[in-house]
Amino acid sequence: MTKRILLLCFLFGSIVAFGQLKTLSLDDAVMQQNRLFRADKLSYFAWIPSTTKYTYLTDAGKKILISSTANEKAIELISLEELNKALSSNLKTFFNLVWKDANTFIISNETTYYEYNIVTKSGKKTFELPQKSENAIFNFSNSKIAFTDRNNLFVVDNNNEKIAITQETNENIVSGQFIARNEFGTKKGIFWSPKDNFLAFYQKDQTEVADYPLLDITETPGKLDNIKYPMAGQKSEKPSVGIYNIQTKKTVFIKPKGKEDDYLTNLSWTPDEKYVVIAELNREQNNLNLNLYDSQTGSFVRTILNETSEKWVEPEHPAFFPSKQSNNLVWISERDGFNNLYYYSIEGKLIKKLTENKFTVRDIVGSNASGNELYFTATGENPTNMLGYKVDLKGKQTQISKDLGVHLFIPNVEGTWFMDEYSNHSTPSKSILYDAKGNVVTAMVSNNKYQDYVIGTADIKTIKAADGTTDLFTRLIKPSNFDASKKYPVLVYVYGGPHAQLVINSFLDGASLWMYWLAEQGYLVFSIDNRGSDNRGVAFESVIHRQLGVNEMEDQINGVEYLKSLPYVDQNRLAVHGWSFGGFMTTSLMLKKPDVFKVGVAGGPVTDWKFYEIMYGERYMDTPKENPLGFESTSTLNFVKDLKGKLLLIHGTSDDVVVMQNNFGLVKKFIEAGKQIDFFPYPMHKHNVQGKDRVHLMKKILDYVIENNK
Repeated sequence: MTKRILLLCFLFGSIVAFGQLKTLSLDDAVMQQNRLFRADKLSYFAWIPSTTKYTYLTDAGKKILISSTANEKAIELISLEELNKALSSNLKTFFNLVWKDANTFIISNETTYYEYNIVTKSGKKTFELPQKSENAIFNFSNSKIAFTDRNNLFVVDNNNEKIAITQETNENIVSGQFIARNEFGTKKGIFWSPKDNFLAFYQKDQTEVADYPLLDITETPGKLDNIKYPMAGQKSEKPSVGIYNIQTKKTVFIKPKGKEDDYLTNLSWTPDEKYVVIAELNREQNNLNLNLYDSQTGSFVRTILNETSEKWVEPEHPAFFPSKQSNNLVWISERDGFNNLYYYSIEGKLIKKLTENKFTVRDIVGSNASGNELYFTATGENPTNMLGYKVDLKGKQTQISKDLGVHLFIPNVEGTWFMDEYSNHSTPSKSILYDAKGNVVTAMVSNNKYQDYVIGTADIKTIKAADGTTDLFTRLIKPSNFDASKKYPVLVYVYGGPHAQLVINSFLDGASLWMYWLAEQGYLVFSIDNRGSDNRGVAFESVIHRQLGVNEMEDQINGVEYLKSLPYVDQNRLAVHGWSFGGFMTTSLMLKKPDVFKVGVAGGPVTDWKFYEIMYGERYMDTPKENPLGFESTSTLNFVKDLKGKLLLIHGTSDDVVVMQNNFGLVKKFIEAGKQIDFFPYPMHKHNVQGKDRVHLMKKILDYVIENNK
């Protein structure tokens, strides 16, 4: 009798405990994945120069903690209240903190810059930039800041003297900003030289680039907002590189050696400041020259290396200089099929191919003080991972990361310590410190923030691509109460394009939390990384050339066939949703494979590649004149008559990435064909609907799927 009572008590306690689990709301799933449910991490981690100490932020950036490799308990360095009192400032967070030296950090509040000494506990305001300034880049040696104001570039010193580097009255000539619409790794437009004696900057002349009209509805009447948008086959921007000499106050300019609309990308300085290295890529994107220029005169010196391809060459990383005492450089190239590291002399001699991997090197993250060892991230043999490695200049490679997963890898300046933060399928987050010998200090381990919520599981598998040989990674999210004897509807979430990967070995396996919410509504949520997606090498990624969406779609259909082979999948209730390239894939699947999906929701889709930008579009499709059949066969506008399922099209009205002409052009074709579809705009939103309106967006999408996929 006693045992029965104990058993009943245990079962009752288990039921009560289970009953206490919380149900995930859609609002939380959309808005709290990187807030409430964000794993504990060493956020905004920074090594303090010339020490083995480091800092990181907590409490939404309002607290700065300090610790060391001696595994000391992290303590609060200074509170935001104390800092504001010392600086007579009104800083809201520590987000913009940068360490200047072992005792001093720089912090800014939009356009005002401060300096604070942690030893003397004192600080001062150092710079006051104009209110409309952007793209500010600090110069530690000479205490100067370069910034842009509208289309011009300026420098301010610590006496707040403002120097105009450019004074272009033609607003179509833009200096100090990124060029080529952020392609080719151009994330910024201002580059201080290593000793801060020169300032290099990108300049683009977009006078001949077509204006594209966007409507600003925040004024009455609505206001025209023209942007420059170079569509495939049309006039492009003309780039140049300016080099400003701090001493002489003179600027020299470098133009492309080929055609005036070729690309100047991946700018870097040699350590001795004598030269600037620029990757020049022809507009066809199949011929790259890594060129050397004299920093005093802007004169061309030599071509260090040349790369060509029948499909495309895509530089994404500037030349890296391992040693401050040498101009020898490391270049990342996928010429052998995968990104690897190549060590060159400044004269252009290949000294050593440093890595021989049959997997992708992602980024170089640093080198040691002596310059004979590099640190980089790479996928390893399984492309769902991202791991930390090192290699010396003789080609000896070592994997530093011990555990599989997706790693953030930050060496200190000396290369004696590494912060390695990662997550994987079963680990929300773990932060580890390694010394040069591989000894480990565990800095932080996060608890599972979802443990108090009802949440499903994800199965990660591989299936064959449409070519019958290539392995593709899949993710299938199931509800917490999954029952294999039941039949479930499926939402296929698709992206499918280059430079993106949906299935990765991180916590939640790369999925958005709303997918787990949908699973709890009785759905399966499926994704597959088709050929053409990221981190798989040239052969895998280049099958898309001149025929975007063709092989990708066939691989997605193979994923559907896999789903149909599962006894618990309802083959008659399949839906598909994607955004951007995923929107293009969604409309392509709904129109070209009309019998497969019952429902589709396409957000911000490219509908015809002639409407898309030059830099990305011409890389993969060439121009409409060069590839008319490719543009014709991949345009969704030509297949509207074949639509059978329910289709919802969504677009941000201020989208400056995939302009609304894509969706409007498709809607017009549907009207002409007498086809009824649904359309929903998000006024004043750009390419992605962000903020609180994102909850509305996801409710719109998921309600549409659930209501129409019955």
